[in-house]
Amino acid sequence: MDQTNPATTLSHQHVSFPDGLQLDCGFHLAPVDVAYRTYGTLSPARDNAILVCHALTGDQYVADPHPLTGKPGWWGRMVGPGLPIDTDRFFVICINVLGGCMGTTGPRSLRVNEDGTEEPWGTDFPAITIRDMVRAQHLLVAHMGIDRLLAVVGGSMGGMQVLEWCATYPEQVFAAMPIATSPFHSAQNIAFNEVSRQAIFADPQWHGGRYWECNEIPARGLAVARMMAHITYLSEAALTRKFGRRVRTTPGRGAAGGPGALFGEMFEVESYLRHQGSTFVRRFDANSYLTITRAMDYFDLGAEHDGDMSRPFQGTRTRFCIISFSSDWLFPTSQARLLARALNQVAANVSFVEIDSDKGHDAFLLDEPDFDRTIRGFLCGAAEHAGIG
Repeated sequence: MDQTNPATTLSHQHVSFPDGLQLDCGFHLAPVDVAYRTYGTLSPARDNAILVCHALTGDQYVADPHPLTGKPGWWGRMVGPGLPIDTDRFFVICINVLGGCMGTTGPRSLRVNEDGTEEPWGTDFPAITIRDMVRAQHLLVAHMGIDRLLAVVGGSMGGMQVLEWCATYPEQVFAAMPIATSPFHSAQNIAFNEVSRQAIFADPQWHGGRYWECNEIPARGLAVARMMAHITYLSEAALTRKFGRRVRTTPGRGAAGGPGALFGEMFEVESYLRHQGSTFVRRFDANSYLTITRAMDYFDLGAEHDGDMSRPFQGTRTRFCIISFSSDWLFPTSQARLLARALNQVAANVSFVEIDSDKGHDAFLLDEPDFDRTIRGFLCGAAEHAGIG
């Protein structure tokens, strides 16, 4: 394994569960490490906990600097003292998902072979589902002595985890905020994920998924996968406003505004995507990317109920606030409405808000005052109804 990559040796706050857990695929994974971060103070009654679930390329560093990149937490504008998810009032937990690469057991974790040697799981890591991720999170929440979460909040793949929490542990979720998500992964989104996976497979440094044996990583393929995915997170309006058709000139290789050399100049949007790809490979593992995107593809709340998406929520007492964004074409408002209708069919306590925004899917990570007010208002209302001062 490449010990020059700090991601392979970095130590994260975690709890180890020797008994592990049974996966949906039938494999018993043990032991299981669950890495996490917490913010704020757990009340004596242990009733003020909010679980924030991260998206595909996120991790547990939601509100403090990332240990690899040094960048601020991915939702630092939302989680903190006095912010919409107020750590002066709530105890916030964020957990690296099962299959991830920031301390929770995943493809980069070591396993013991029959001969007693250790090596990373790699592509031998078992197939996991969103429900498996939630089961691993539940191990940690129970370990903390928390019987009921005040709220579970998450966007994109994080929203899938929110819904799975409500379906799998309905009595342990008082309020839920699935944001920019869907009760299933669409054919279009599965197609985008497959293109990203094929980019990784096509990289000469992929080595059948055992790239650590050659002290390499499939950096080009993983960067292209990130570039491909990042396009889907933005809207045309956002790309036009930020980049337009502006050209970035490489000195000595063509002038802006003219044809120049074939690769002498880059449109600013190209430069942006290349930067996104190159920085991503420094903090993420290719096998984790493959594992997690496949888990997203498997997600379909109605699959075990003859397509009926309401049945997983039958009898639920959880309070729901579903949020979508008008320009999100990855998880469009139409899919959020399907979820709202399913919850209405079982008489759930549900509100639905579409935020008018031209920022695309990533709007939930950006400055959107109406969104901030919605989160703050819903969580304060939930705390009031739960009897939390």
